[in-house]
Amino acid sequence: MNLGDLLISKVRVKLLEIFFADPQELFFVRDLVRKTGEEINAVRRELAHLELVGLLKKEPRGNRLYYWLNKNYSFYPELLRMIAKSVGLGAEIIKNRQRIGRISQVMFSGKFAKKEERGTEDVDALVVGEVVLPELAALIKAEEEKSGKEINYTVMSSEEFLFRKRRRDPFLLRILEGERIMIIGEEEALVKVA
Repeated sequence: MNLGDLLISKVRVKLLEIFFADPQELFFVRDLVRKTGEEINAVRRELAHLELVGLLKKEPRGNRLYYWLNKNYSFYPELLRMIAKSVGLGAEIIKNRQRIGRISQVMFSGKFAKKEERGTEDVDALVVGEVVLPELAALIKAEEEKSGKEINYTVMSSEEFLFRKRRRDPFLLRILEGERIMIIGEEEALVKVA
């Protein structure tokens, strides 16, 4: 089992982006053909390969064959991190990094990246640095409109972040204690107490 099993064709990449953009969802073949814009035989071939290596599971229901992600797959966490940076809000933040300001760290909560149910108090994204708030807000608003879900995010300057981390601020600790996916910056720098 190696990454070459997964990342060698454009159809496979499109399928991975679709599955990881909504890891809880089940997809049927014709739906995946529409979403990828690829030939049905190419989609079926890649689905068969992804099932063979263990990333996907399948089940027939009525006259449709449904596929979904196997969350026990060895490389599932790593693929989730990669896809979070290449599609959706993560990709937009990386692409527009210069316009947003001098960002040192961006992290998404694990629940947000996995599209799991989140509480109203949960923070989906933490952005640290000198941020141009209207630019960041516009990206987040566009993603909210696309997904139909509100994104709860927190922005802190580098100084405020370090101050709150040193003081063991309960709000910040709650964010840092949860599962996270780094979009920009190093995880060690995010959680290390100075």
